[in-house]
Amino acid sequence: MERPRVPVELPEAQARMDQLTKPPRSLGFLEEVALRLAAIQGRVKPELGPGAVVVCAADHGVVAEGVSAYPQEVTRQMVLNFLQGGAAINQFARVADCEVYVLDVGVMGELPDHPRLLKAKVREGTANLAQGPAMAPEEAERALLAGREAARRALEAGATVLAAGDMGIGNTTAASALTAALLGLPPEAVVGRGTGVGEEGLRRKREAVARALARLRPGMGPLEVASEVGGLELLAIAGIYLEGAEWGVPLVLDGFPVSAGFLLASRLDPRVLPYAFAGHLSREPGHRAVLEALGLRPLLDLDLALGEGTGAVLAMPLLRAAARILHMATFTEAGVSPGS
Repeated sequence: MERPRVPVELPEAQARMDQLTKPPRSLGFLEEVALRLAAIQGRVKPELGPGAVVVCAADHGVVAEGVSAYPQEVTRQMVLNFLQGGAAINQFARVADCEVYVLDVGVMGELPDHPRLLKAKVREGTANLAQGPAMAPEEAERALLAGREAARRALEAGATVLAAGDMGIGNTTAASALTAALLGLPPEAVVGRGTGVGEEGLRRKREAVARALARLRPGMGPLEVASEVGGLELLAIAGIYLEGAEWGVPLVLDGFPVSAGFLLASRLDPRVLPYAFAGHLSREPGHRAVLEALGLRPLLDLDLALGEGTGAVLAMPLLRAAARILHMATFTEAGVSPGS
């Protein structure tokens, strides 16, 4: 299988776009998306088939700091809900021609076997990032590899567009710390309310992130930073997108934790960026900061803040629609007189 690494713009696709039976730029941003899909697939008329989302799940020691409105056991309970088909991601995936996989890289406790559950537990949750390193560097590498292997399974099963999702109580705190570290931003610029914490919870989240950032040293590499302040599922998400880029498929980002994981992937290998599409813009302030840093425009803005990959999966039909733009007839093919 030929796996392209850097998409190249196709002048033929732009030329066809200019001749389609519509006023110039009348389909707005979707035309840009169509041309990017043509470049990714290396053909003038791109086509997207089934999608896949890998929901990466892990627990976080930082919940001990009172940073979440939900108890830690909700992570495991929600994973079981995903496997039973009862969560929002399952419902959206059904209407978006998308398979749902769940990757356990750090959920507390054992999970039952299931055809869609990928077991790659690195450890049962991270350590408290506010008190010390979240994980060892070798654990970060194992989580990254687990994400790659999960993506490979989804792609080998026929996925033509790939997304990651997230589940982990406390993970917006880890995503905030990772984002602040990689972008050089203060906690106030990236820390939001996550699952809906009040003012006191927000203060605790900012303090936890500040303590984690204070440990970082100049010159640390992205993987070293992630092992200090990140989450196991964030590493796995980075691995999913790195593998997806090697396969040359469009990659759809979800909300804040997933986008933080992608940000890490882009720091590990910038060649992943041309394959990325921002599925939506969440109301977490850190999400906007990540998308601006990556130069990605969201396809949807629906005030979502759930995670699970929901925004990414909702955007998959839009990507398919954008791909079909270049299948329209040209003025010559349709026998329509072009405008002056």
